[in-house]
Amino acid sequence: MTDALKTADTDMIQRILPHRYPFLLVDRVVDIDGTNSATGIKNVTFNEPHFQGHFPGTPIMPGVTIIEAMAQTAGIMIGVANDITDTNLLIYLMSVDKAKFRRKVVPGDQLKLHITGLRTGGKVLKFHGVAEVDGQKAAEAEFAAMVDLTPGA
Repeated sequence: MTDALKTADTDMIQRILPHRYPFLLVDRVVDIDGTNSATGIKNVTFNEPHFQGHFPGTPIMPGVTIIEAMAQTAGIMIGVANDITDTNLLIYLMSVDKAKFRRKVVPGDQLKLHITGLRTGGKVLKFHGVAEVDGQKAAEAEFAAMVDLTPGA
């Protein structure tokens, strides 16, 4: 029998990740299945700082910000799966491969970030992410990250 899928709300997210406004890009993570998969939720709002300078008058969420939201979702998945909260957990993005952007993400959209763990043991982790809005693929990428539980050491 498998464990029930887990969820991380904003309080749990902030206990796992060091990111804070304006760079905390995930509002909730649902359907966390260990290190296998998870779905992040990002409610895109007009008052986010990147919209002031990224195509003023035609606000579009930057692609690199979408990939960062995927990476944060992966970090939250790893934190929940390994019960890593209230620590000095840092996960550094190391590489991004096969990135494709297929649809604009604009204020009012709800971005769903589907993350699959490809290699989740050891210090270097690898993931596949798909970002969707209303069931339409907005972006996808593979990315690698390094886990560091001892920053400054």
